[in-house]
Amino acid sequence: MSDLVLFHYPMSPFSEKIRALLGYAGLSWQSVRVEEMPPRPVLDTLAGGYRKIPVAQSGADIFCDTRTIAREIATRANKPELILSEQPEDVQAFVEKVELEIFLACVIAASDARLLTKLFRETSLLHTFRFLKDRITMGRKARVRAMGARESRKVVMAFIADLNERLTQDFLFGAQPCIADFSAYHGLWFACDLAGKPWLRDYPTVAAWMDRIRAFGHGTPTEISPEHAIEQARQSQPRALPAAVDTQHAGQTVSIAPTDYGRDPVTGTLVHSGATETILARETPAVGLVHVHFPKQGFRLKPV
Repeated sequence: MSDLVLFHYPMSPFSEKIRALLGYAGLSWQSVRVEEMPPRPVLDTLAGGYRKIPVAQSGADIFCDTRTIAREIATRANKPELILSEQPEDVQAFVEKVELEIFLACVIAASDARLLTKLFRETSLLHTFRFLKDRITMGRKARVRAMGARESRKVVMAFIADLNERLTQDFLFGAQPCIADFSAYHGLWFACDLAGKPWLRDYPTVAAWMDRIRAFGHGTPTEISPEHAIEQARQSQPRALPAAVDTQHAGQTVSIAPTDYGRDPVTGTLVHSGATETILARETPAVGLVHVHFPKQGFRLKPV
């Protein structure tokens, strides 16, 4: 099995979640850096314009959303604790909350002039302007309740206090990490590591837990070009599909899009609909046939 290809950018919190998972799993992987906002021609070709980052690739199979990427990592590394749907209900409920409400609160509370200055220094004024415009437009189209900065900070600080109470062992739900640890980590990484917020100063237990996640590293990445990733898809065939599940839209052209934000739809032929995953087939002259994988949770499918 070839190394997983990850399309990501350094400041992406959800990319950091996957990079940390790759470190915990001890995997080698191929890195393709993409822009912070569209257009992203390589993902237009491979994933039909899906706009959220990260996206992963294995040959002619494309994985959208960190839930499907985490499942792929778990399968490769034999780490079932990274598969959300196989965790107890309390873990699933915790992850559902932290990956939407808490994550958005972290981003809103931490996104200040200091963070924009960092982006400006690493890119350019024009790039920073385009980034702000893109995120404002995406926020207007989102179907999640927007919080103000003050409310967001209260939510984040209450979350940190809750983590401090939960962490009676090395990790959130026991002596070993599970998907919940990485889901809780990346929002705080954005706020504390990237934006430099001192919010863990009075919470050494949480700070030590963050250190344990960081210590896993990022695995072993190798930089490749977008063209190399395209070539890998062109020279591959999608893997065998999972066992079929009856659906009224099987074999039809459908679109699928997130239900929260970044709701740009991807169109293709529905070739699999299971309990946790939906797969669309797409064919283009550039790469031929690819299968694009989405999680069931948080996505809506419509016939075209």
